[in-house]
Amino acid sequence: MMHYAMREIKIGVVHNEHHRENGCRRSGNGLEGGKAAGHQASGALGKAVILAGHTADAITRAAQTIRAGGLVGLPTETVYGLAADADNPLAVAQIFSAKGRPSDHPLIVHVANATVVSRFARDVPPFAQRLIDAFWPGPVTLILPRRAEMAAAAAGGQHSIGLRCPAHPVAQALLQTLLAPNAGDTKAVYGLAAPSANQFGRVSPTTAHHVQAEMGESLLILDGGACAVGIESTIVDCSRGKPVLLRPGSLTVAQLSAACGQRVWLQEELAAEDLQAPRASGTLESHYAPSAKVRLMDARALQAALDLLGAELDAKSDGVNNGRIDSKPHIATWSRVILRSKSARILRRRMPDDAAATAHQLFSVLREFDAQGVKLIWVETPPGVPEWDGVRDRLTRAAAA
Repeated sequence: MMHYAMREIKIGVVHNEHHRENGCRRSGNGLEGGKAAGHQASGALGKAVILAGHTADAITRAAQTIRAGGLVGLPTETVYGLAADADNPLAVAQIFSAKGRPSDHPLIVHVANATVVSRFARDVPPFAQRLIDAFWPGPVTLILPRRAEMAAAAAGGQHSIGLRCPAHPVAQALLQTLLAPNAGDTKAVYGLAAPSANQFGRVSPTTAHHVQAEMGESLLILDGGACAVGIESTIVDCSRGKPVLLRPGSLTVAQLSAACGQRVWLQEELAAEDLQAPRASGTLESHYAPSAKVRLMDARALQAALDLLGAELDAKSDGVNNGRIDSKPHIATWSRVILRSKSARILRRRMPDDAAATAHQLFSVLREFDAQGVKLIWVETPPGVPEWDGVRDRLTRAAAA
């Protein structure tokens, strides 16, 4: 059985060095005491403060911000989230406002451990409990019947709620600190509503600096390095008497079915039964979109398109500077096959052959292409096998924008 084990958290070692993003999977494996290392970086409308998330002082400061009704940029193993107290409707409203997200589009609530589930859910079916036992902490969100008095704003007004227990040590440290407040704190915070920390419908952030670039207002961001998984969690609806996959992620249907001891259904398979699915994060037809237009094609079509347009791009100019033709890239490609092109207007990147490695890179690659100013992003269609379902889902939705 696959488990996403939480790495050990250590508190009390003095350490002031800034936690570097590219050390995610080797470093970032604990909290260390001392002053919160970090820096301020200018945002579009204010200043975003990035703190090294592995320091105890940074966690204390983030917990104070959450309890005061503020927002925090939070690393998880999937993507970075924009976190607020899930039981504070005014704080949750700030998430919807900051992201430009419709208030009826529900947020996933992140909890420290499985014992907190009963605070938010009025029922946990046996198959859902088996998924919790198998994959928490980890990249799986469960949709469960919601207690009427809990997190109504975060749930988008639905009678169900999405719950996840993240494995990232920085997220765990903050959740545990909020769950067990120190003397003088007014109350425990049992869960953090935390959708991806980006403008609604755009590319999800997988580093602290991605969050800084997206969220212009003053925001405290905990830097936990680059996200290990790189795409959002798998979402399984457990509110209708049977497990139903609403959003693919890093786990396959076969893995989910084996863990919960029964078949996990696909939503389209239940259309004939007229079982209305609850609304869930990241399930709109168009989502995860960069500024450039994304198009999926097979390897042969990709090469043919490059052969056709490469020479044409070199012969044309988008603008002339001091009499010289603008040679900035116009098209970016991301493919497993090696593509041929001599054009300076085409930016080529190699896609890993492994689905997990591709997921880890996906959103960073799309952001890189946008930063290069390309107009078109051509991506080789991922293989049609279960391991690639999560990547294929994200790219298909990005291409629909």
